[in-house]
Amino acid sequence: MLVKRINLEGEGINRFFGSLESQIMDIIWANSKVTAKQVQSLLKEELSYNAVMTVMNRLFEKGHLKKTTVGKGRFKHSYFEPIQSKEAFINEQTRIVTEELIHDFGGLMVNHMVDAVQEADPELMKLLEARLEQWRKGVNDNEH
Repeated sequence: MLVKRINLEGEGINRFFGSLESQIMDIIWANSKVTAKQVQSLLKEELSYNAVMTVMNRLFEKGHLKKTTVGKGRFKHSYFEPIQSKEAFINEQTRIVTEELIHDFGGLMVNHMVDAVQEADPELMKLLEARLEQWRKGVNDNEH
């Protein structure tokens, strides 16, 4: 699943989703299978049912949620589930961003990544060195 826009000013999953989308995705990831009414009751701010349902339907249309409708008429309920776990989503999106930046900017990206890793946390440099060592030995482990 490809997120089409990244917000460089956001933090965490807010880089990939709007503010309300992020809140809703966090609620769905924490609760697995929920209705729009359940999500509405768990949001920090008071929003109309229609506003919540609209955003959840957009997340469904973008491929982030699975939607199952049961019942008929007044007893009809739509349940929403995440297509992938939060960890799988973040892993996939960061991999895609990294691959695209490397593809487009190659050496610049590698230089900036090493600088950023050094500045962020010395332990991350050890992880980078370990991954390079695995790569040199031919061990392919994409779970990092």
